[in-house]
Amino acid sequence: MSVKRRDLVRYLEENGFALLREGKSHSIYTDKKKTIPVKRHNTFDRITANELCKQAGLRPKY
Repeated sequence: MSVKRRDLVRYLEENGFALLREGKSHSIYTDKKKTIPVKRHNTFDRITANELCKQAGLRPKY
């Protein structure tokens, strides 16, 4: 199963993360304590999406 990038970004934003800057191949999101790089792929596999949630300190959603 794949996860759309916009759904993952929406989940991060709902939990207090905001776009800090755009890198060359990543978008960088932060909540002033943690910084999470999110690749600019249209979809992620479920495992990668859950790992990004864990890095952010959030409950894995996918």
